[in-house]
Amino acid sequence: MAKKGILLVNLGTPDSPEVKDVRKYLDQFLMDERVIDIPTLNRNLLVRGIIVPFRSPKTAKLYKEIWNENGSPLLYYSELQAQMLQDKLGKEYQVELAMRYQNPSIENALEKLKKGLVSSIKVIPLFPQYASASTGSVLQLVMELISKWPTIPPVSFVNSFHDNDLMLEIFADNARKHDLANYDHVLFSFHGLPQRQMTKSDHTGKYCLKVNNCCDNYNDANKFCYSAQCHNTAKLLAAKLGLTREQYSVCYQSRLGKEPWIQPYTTDTLKKLASEGKKRLLVFSPAFVADCLETLYEITVEYHEEFRALGGEHVQLVESLNDDPRFIEALAEMSK
Repeated sequence: MAKKGILLVNLGTPDSPEVKDVRKYLDQFLMDERVIDIPTLNRNLLVRGIIVPFRSPKTAKLYKEIWNENGSPLLYYSELQAQMLQDKLGKEYQVELAMRYQNPSIENALEKLKKGLVSSIKVIPLFPQYASASTGSVLQLVMELISKWPTIPPVSFVNSFHDNDLMLEIFADNARKHDLANYDHVLFSFHGLPQRQMTKSDHTGKYCLKVNNCCDNYNDANKFCYSAQCHNTAKLLAAKLGLTREQYSVCYQSRLGKEPWIQPYTTDTLKKLASEGKKRLLVFSPAFVADCLETLYEITVEYHEEFRALGGEHVQLVESLNDDPRFIEALAEMSK
């Protein structure tokens, strides 16, 4: 009997922390029309003329801080997740891993599935919350590549899993390991995106940034909005931990450029909490299913140092899903 194909796709990582490999990664990443959604000529000038030449050496230094004996943490955990899922699903399935940018590539992973004569393909982008710049980019590339095949098998996609209960329970348990009573406030810090990408997801043109607190309540009007899904993830996690609305904040990190991104920014939230006398913060980063540069360095090092300079004492990262068997259970359910 033909196997069912499963394609797991994460964002990507440089092949090494050397400047040349970081440059290749950033070029492919930032030239994606869904990541920087401006006209091609402008994107070319911005990315290849300014961002990549100046940012590559700085970013390479950061990658060297998190690179370890296993190489890239993101790739290491993604490979573990794929192997664990293959073991759980068994011989009836063929699981392949790909990265949207760099290696292993989506094109090569799809070729393996095609050569495996799979009867169907299910694509699972490893981003809990849907965004055009992440999940949307993966789905677009997969469809473009498969559309060129002479014979196209049944193909399906997982759009998001921001409210997956197993995922939420893992994050909650990881937080409990740190004893919530030891912290003054909890942050749910999600990866940021430009505000214009949020307004594009509003098909009515009448809701996003036009209704007060438009992301606070997850509903039909904003069900495809990244920020609304982030707020929903935070609300569900807070409920599992018994947090009141005053005990946590939702914020956004990793801003690039000067135009407005989703707010509040994590850096501004740190300043606000420090001014209120908060000393110890517990920080989730639920936009990622594996620890990576944004969690291991941006939160653990940069935000910790920034908060201490503001008068705080400690910023503690809540570990990601990584190789928790329950996340593999969740992926197995999505694979069916």
